[in-house]
Amino acid sequence: MTTFQYDEFVKRNSGYITAETQAQIRTKRILFAGCGLGSGPVICAARSGFQNFVLIDGDVVDAHNLNRQFFYFEDIGTPKVEALKKHILRINPEANVEAHVAMLDANNAAELVAKVDLIFDTIDFVDLTAVLALHGNAAALAKPIFTAMNIGFGAGVLYFPPNTGNSLPSILQKDVDAAAASGNLSYTEVFGRVMARIGAHLDRQVMEEVSKALTIMEDGTVCPASQIAVGSFSVAALAVAMMHDMLAGMTVPAAPDMVVHSFRNHVTKLINIAA
Repeated sequence: MTTFQYDEFVKRNSGYITAETQAQIRTKRILFAGCGLGSGPVICAARSGFQNFVLIDGDVVDAHNLNRQFFYFEDIGTPKVEALKKHILRINPEANVEAHVAMLDANNAAELVAKVDLIFDTIDFVDLTAVLALHGNAAALAKPIFTAMNIGFGAGVLYFPPNTGNSLPSILQKDVDAAAASGNLSYTEVFGRVMARIGAHLDRQVMEEVSKALTIMEDGTVCPASQIAVGSFSVAALAVAMMHDMLAGMTVPAAPDMVVHSFRNHVTKLINIAA
């Protein structure tokens, strides 16, 4: 069997990724909070040369995940983080992968954020408390954080640089306050307000599916939203490209602007999610 050699592994990155940036990619430790939609960016990051991972997700692979997430039929019933760890090590057997079969929450967010250099978040917005805990700790500890959405035939990624005073909790505060004032401090109420602001900028089909899902979920019914492989692949490509650019010292659009690419309309735009 051929011995793994990192330099040979990333050899074809040359010309697009500088040696200096590749060295950063190799050493940075990255937290993936949510490994469903996050599975694509995990695999893309591993193939790009990242090799220090902290994964957290309490879910197991289900058959309906296979249409878009980076798992295989043989993974069904396996915790997502354990399946991803296996796949990372099949790409790079020298990778360091710390896998937590648990949901990120207010009790473990600070510890996980403290041990990494950057964060990628795809926590389901249904768990609003966990989302705010992750982003609040990232802001407090001055850790860069990326968060993403699968948007039909496309994707959206937000980047929160450290030490800017701009965080997801601060952006969402007016929505949380408005929802609380209405007596309905729920995921559907808060997320619905955000989507109402940005909906005019998204594909019509996306807003139709989001509206259907939110309507079903208003009474607490579980409703897996429609998502497709193109969206998941888009999230992986867009997020890892933005991570690379950050590490390379390039200008990266920052929140409240969200980078959105639509393969339905073949356009990329910046959407201010706070406006």
